[in-house]
Amino acid sequence: MSDQSTVVADDKVVIFHYTLTDEEGDVLDTSDGQEPMAYLHGAGNIVPGLESQMTGKKVGDAFKAEVAPEDGYGEVQGPGPQPVDRSAFPEGAEIHEGMMFAAQMPDGTQMPLWVVEISGDTIMVDNNHPLAGEKLFFDVKIEGIRDANADELEHGHPHGIDGTHSH
Repeated sequence: MSDQSTVVADDKVVIFHYTLTDEEGDVLDTSDGQEPMAYLHGAGNIVPGLESQMTGKKVGDAFKAEVAPEDGYGEVQGPGPQPVDRSAFPEGAEIHEGMMFAAQMPDGTQMPLWVVEISGDTIMVDNNHPLAGEKLFFDVKIEGIRDANADELEHGHPHGIDGTHSH
């Protein structure tokens, strides 16, 4: 998959295990007990603060990365949670707290929104990622590094750990 002299750099697919915790040490996400995560370095596939700290690392490196909000999911912005009537969602759509969906704006662009609360037919949505404004703490171990293939470079993301998964 990779040789020990290869370092994390642009256009490399990096395979790593991670545990993400908040300032209190609570686990927010982890790859523990699952397949490691793969991303294309330099393509913005992971939060910028973690990606920058991955640069130059080698297979087997284990490190802790602290990521400030502005280098993670950003600072909290905008008006905060807004009410949307359930009728604005497709009929029969399963809606749950934490769910992300894309809303089409009047100009045709897509805006990501997160469901923050459900109260009867009122769905509270927010344009901020649930981790916006939070300092992030990653515990990372680099498991593999390989050259991205042409399809991955064109698409801007890896096609699985070995590069053979298709869309």
